[in-house]
Amino acid sequence: MSTPNGIGGTTASGIAASVRDLVGMGRVRGGDALPPIRSLAHELGVNRNTVAAAYRLLVAAGVAETRGRGGTVIAGVPDVARDGMRVSRELVDLASGNPDPRLLPDVVEYVDGYVASLYGAPVEHDDLVAWAREHLGRESVAVTHGAVDAIERLLAVHLTRGDAVAVEDPCFLAHISTLRLNGFAAEPVAVDRAGMSPDGLERALRAGARAVICTPRAQNPTGASLTRERAAALRDVLARHPQVLVIEDDHFWALSGAAYHRVTPAEMPRWALVRSVAKFLGPDLRLAIVAADEDTTDRLHARLGPATTWVSHLLQHAVAGMLADPRIEQLRQTARGAYAERAALLVNALRIAPAITPDGLNVWIETAATADALAARGWRVRPADDFAVGRTIDAVRVTTSTLTAEQAEAFATDLEDAACSRA
Repeated sequence: MSTPNGIGGTTASGIAASVRDLVGMGRVRGGDALPPIRSLAHELGVNRNTVAAAYRLLVAAGVAETRGRGGTVIAGVPDVARDGMRVSRELVDLASGNPDPRLLPDVVEYVDGYVASLYGAPVEHDDLVAWAREHLGRESVAVTHGAVDAIERLLAVHLTRGDAVAVEDPCFLAHISTLRLNGFAAEPVAVDRAGMSPDGLERALRAGARAVICTPRAQNPTGASLTRERAAALRDVLARHPQVLVIEDDHFWALSGAAYHRVTPAEMPRWALVRSVAKFLGPDLRLAIVAADEDTTDRLHARLGPATTWVSHLLQHAVAGMLADPRIEQLRQTARGAYAERAALLVNALRIAPAITPDGLNVWIETAATADALAARGWRVRPADDFAVGRTIDAVRVTTSTLTAEQAEAFATDLEDAACSRA
């Protein structure tokens, strides 16, 4: 038996399967509303609890989503913001989140000496793994397709759809999209000048978060870096929740001016430290090194094996060569100083100092000025709403990686003007 809308079944699993079939045939699409529970139960001649259970199955599978009084609707592709979007030529781009191309190495020369790899070859480049073990101080390491790929795989091997993850608020755009696209719930944890809030993390874990993603340095978008004291406080919180997966996204490790303070307690069973090469070698070098507990490393290797989706050996060969080259080390030091100086140009030009001392490619400015108001004055910046998880903040993120002294002064003047105009 089926209803006029094509939904059939007499059990929860049968009704859910019927809806999934309709989605697969394209007869219902993202945003389409499912019938109210009471009316569908009447049409099918089943108990309302059976239909409610079917809808819960569909939500758990990511096929549908609930909208309170708006009922249950078929889920579409989540709308997620991304860095690096194209900008009108009329606007000065202070929104991209990109490094300065002039401070990136020429990759081509490091391809020399590459020998073609075939199926069955070792998954990881020996020199790259040796470098990782020496610099991360861990034996259990894996190589992934960048930091975002690493974090998505880490969540996938330990969590199930619907699980909650504690994340910083405001949050890195890629973390927001990873959670939304994979059906994880975000538990927001506020960030201040010392990094993630211990009290906020405690609340998120008590609320049921099964993983936490913490940025120890140059948190994006705020630029906050953990102090030694804050890292110790976070370790104390996490030690009370040993069931949680701890992911440290140390994306700016190569260019940060701050020291690394580990937030993972020594006795934590499941953890991972992720370090990407994107910021100092280039975003197109999709490679990150992951140090993790042995079980997590084994799970990552199972998903990156020689018969599946290993990271290109050509890419690993090039990155290993760059990491061993003293010229790259010199370029890294130059880039670190340049990015710090450019962020300082803006901080010094502002009439009011930012609440968070920036580290990284961006400066976070709490202001009444809106992104639209600044666009009207010729500047493209990221509004705080793009990064919000659980609270509303009047702020903008300004990328300073290519900022000049003249631009810094002009932007600061326009920012103040835009803020005063709104007041």
